[in-house]
Amino acid sequence: MPSLQYLSTDAQFRNYVFAKHVYGLVGLAFSASVGLMLVVLACALPTFQVWWPMFVLVFYVLSPIPLLIAARIGDTDALSGSSNAIKETCLFITTGIVVSAYGLPFILCRVDAIEIVPAILTMAGNTWCFITILIFFMIFNRDDDFDFHMW
Repeated sequence: MPSLQYLSTDAQFRNYVFAKHVYGLVGLAFSASVGLMLVVLACALPTFQVWWPMFVLVFYVLSPIPLLIAARIGDTDALSGSSNAIKETCLFITTGIVVSAYGLPFILCRVDAIEIVPAILTMAGNTWCFITILIFFMIFNRDDDFDFHMW
């Protein structure tokens, strides 16, 4: 990537920023696929053949929703330093979703629905995917300058 001092026109700078975001998005997609591969391995290895750990995919889909709601409704973005009631409530709900995703493999292991190795693989996949979601919010944390009052 060229340094910013060589980007003389506004169009070149926009292309540079666009390419940077595309590379980040491709890297995040690859990272999420690694986490999902760990969860699929926990289910599909020939010695286990139980598909109960796939229910953590629901938590992967649900976990960013409260932060997106907080960013849209609140006055500040979801990861900033300031605080308000909507942001705190959405962070609490997100924490509950993430803790539930880690608790599900433990409970499945406790009731002998799965063995300990698929539970560990599922928790490793959880860690990988939730870190990917966190990095997504850190990279693409920007104001989109959209407001319904503009219409």
